[in-house]
Amino acid sequence: MFMIRSRVVVSLATLATAALLLPAMAPAQSAYPNKPIHLVVPLAAGSAVDVAARIVAQQMSISMGQSIVIENLPGAAGVVGADRVAKAAPDGYTIGGFNASIMTMVPALQAKMPWNIVRDFAPVSLVATVEWGMVMSPSAAFSTPAGLIAAAKAAPGKIDYGSGGIGSPQHIAMALFASQENVTMNHVPYKGATQAAVGVAGAEVPVAFQGLATVNSLIRSNKVKLVAVSTPKRMPQYPDVPTVSESGLPGFEFNSWFAVLAPAGTPAEIVAKLDAEIVKAVADPTVREQLIAQGLTPRGSSAEELDRATKAQLAKYAALIRKNNIKAE
Repeated sequence: MFMIRSRVVVSLATLATAALLLPAMAPAQSAYPNKPIHLVVPLAAGSAVDVAARIVAQQMSISMGQSIVIENLPGAAGVVGADRVAKAAPDGYTIGGFNASIMTMVPALQAKMPWNIVRDFAPVSLVATVEWGMVMSPSAAFSTPAGLIAAAKAAPGKIDYGSGGIGSPQHIAMALFASQENVTMNHVPYKGATQAAVGVAGAEVPVAFQGLATVNSLIRSNKVKLVAVSTPKRMPQYPDVPTVSESGLPGFEFNSWFAVLAPAGTPAEIVAKLDAEIVKAVADPTVREQLIAQGLTPRGSSAEELDRATKAQLAKYAALIRKNNIKAE
């Protein structure tokens, strides 16, 4: 009997000690993040979103004390990589860095989608807007948007333009440009924005719309010509480059964005933590300088603001795509 009682007493004492330790241990076990975070970019390396993601992720890694691993998963205009995020565990360790095309254009282009942007994702933050411009090969037979329009009218369906794929923002931007002037052009889809930019540099295609972050190095090395920006006003980085609106197509504007999303069901406190870290990173002067130098405008928004922007853009692009009869084939 003594031995049995002794064992019971020891066991109870051990349990009591463990119970005292559990509250102290719990925060360490549940602290977020306590392992590397995977940021899936459903676009090719070197694309505007990829460039922005690497700049912001580096600062976030320093602040959060954990690595943020960028994983590029291009394919099907971003649908493949986005599907990876949608089906990931909602624990904050797999998140997505998406552009506006993936979130608000592709859903209007595809008859069947493996995910729903509103239902299957938790908005985190609109990190930056990606400013765009029209780039041309130095050997192109035209050198301005007005010259492109004239060439397209003279040879309907004969002028090629490059894009990052069917339904990509490069595709939508040029298709809207062409439809606004009632001209037809020949779409040449590449397997990503970077490849399309290289196609212009190599004179495989004479022209493309591109996020400036994707083509800055090509512009600086004179491998492509930036002939117009699609912002409402001229950009401070390129004061001598006119807007598209100034140079042949009044009222034309186009940009994209870099936003971070998590799988639906991600705990609110983790979403809030990620949002706060993104806003802090984007406010850093060095990060802002790097983003601006790449042709991006730093933003940093709340999850609620991104949610509202997404729903508004979904409606806008669905109407535009229907009006212009743009279809993924």
